[in-house]
Amino acid sequence: QVQPVESGGGLVQPGGSLRLSCVGSGIVLGYFAVAWFRQAPGNKRAGVSCIDNSDGSTYYVDSVKGRFTISSDNAKNTVYLQMDSLKPEDTAVYYCAVGVPGVAGHFGANLYDHWGQGTQVTVSS
Repeated sequence: QVQPVESGGGLVQPGGSLRLSCVGSGIVLGYFAVAWFRQAPGNKRAGVSCIDNSDGSTYYVDSVKGRFTISSDNAKNTVYLQMDSLKPEDTAVYYCAVGVPGVAGHFGANLYDHWGQGTQVTVSS
């Protein structure tokens, strides 16, 4: 079964940092676009960042630019999302999603074929 597996969520104070991991299970992430989405209660699932592993291009939504960094370690079949200077409004369930390289930079959820179960990130004092 093809399914990315997320980890690394938790409770952190405002201004703190977390690093999320997405491991490819049954899929080699190095051939695909890998995106992070998030969904807060009452909100739609929204894209946060994406990496195109075919050429290393990275994409971010404006609200996280300068604070979040997406990266890929192909030897570990893992994509990371380093989140710094976290704010309460970053609180959400974070999902890893995998799609063909052509969807990189686009954050329509229907463009991505494989989804993880999500990991909770809570930013609170």
